[in-house]
Amino acid sequence: MAAHSQGIQTLLDAEKEAAKVVQQSRQYRTQKLKDARAEAARDLEAYKAKKEAELKEFEAKHEGVTKTNQANIDKETEEKLATLEASYRQNKDKVVKKLLDRVLLVKTELHPNLKKA
Repeated sequence: MAAHSQGIQTLLDAEKEAAKVVQQSRQYRTQKLKDARAEAARDLEAYKAKKEAELKEFEAKHEGVTKTNQANIDKETEEKLATLEASYRQNKDKVVKKLLDRVLLVKTELHPNLKKA
């Protein structure tokens, strides 16, 4: 009987040892996941900072070109507006006269599709 209870005790001890190993494995796995997430977050922040720096460098490099292009566009716009304003002043009297002629001088004639009944 003593051998029987000693065998049971050995099995219980082995079961406790196995439970400890399983618990340690779970803790190890959990810690590895936390470490992996933290490392991924650091890598992501480093990548983000690198891309931000590249963007700022690109903006700084092309800022002068953008300002020059904008100045040229503004100049062209002003020239076109001045041309349109001059054309308006030159032709406004003619246009008003044509509009008034069309409205006031009505020809009274029958439509060509209208037939005598």
